[in-house]
Amino acid sequence: MVPSEPQSVSESTSERSDRGKDLPSVSIVMGSDSDLERMAEAERVLKEFGVGVEVTIASAHRSPELVREYAQGLKARGVKVVIAAAGGAAHLAGVIASLTVLPVIGVPMGPTVPAGSAALGGFGGLGVMSGLDALLSTVQMPSGVPVACVAVNGAKNAALLAVRILALCDEDLEAKLMTYMHDQSEEVKRKAEQLRDLGVEGYLAKKARVRPHGPDETSPRH
Repeated sequence: MVPSEPQSVSESTSERSDRGKDLPSVSIVMGSDSDLERMAEAERVLKEFGVGVEVTIASAHRSPELVREYAQGLKARGVKVVIAAAGGAAHLAGVIASLTVLPVIGVPMGPTVPAGSAALGGFGGLGVMSGLDALLSTVQMPSGVPVACVAVNGAKNAALLAVRILALCDEDLEAKLMTYMHDQSEEVKRKAEQLRDLGVEGYLAKKARVRPHGPDETSPRH
């Protein structure tokens, strides 16, 4: 028999039902505010899909009791998927996965300063790793404590994976995902046609004049 998850927030069923539409479906947590700028992309993607999201900070090493309180209150807050970002030892996702039955997506974070920078205080090797340490810490979970792992700094894919999980029980969200995937395909076709029409030099010149707001120009359109 699987033990029930502890609840840190005491609410009646009717109270939760009354405010159900305001509950976040996805919780984004990071070990440090230095990860916030990169993890903001995950929040942006989730909001574009109309998914409720909460964002917070909790460190597995510096605030273990806060992490426990956070994890044990997830279901009471209506959360269905967790996205946990951490760098270095990157134990945050694994610790949360050990405290909840909810699916946890780990985002290994790379250094916030250029590799080999003097700002690393002499630990130049950390810069050279460029998030490899966090990647291995996140992906190499012990048997029985599963954590999904995306690429280093992969905030966008973490959000999209969370949307796919939620879409299993949400036909409207599934339809938005299908539209998103179609739009991606059409965007690639459009770029291929522009490259054919403009040639390499012309395409690069045009691209230099257009500076998109993010890593790519594709975003879900609903």
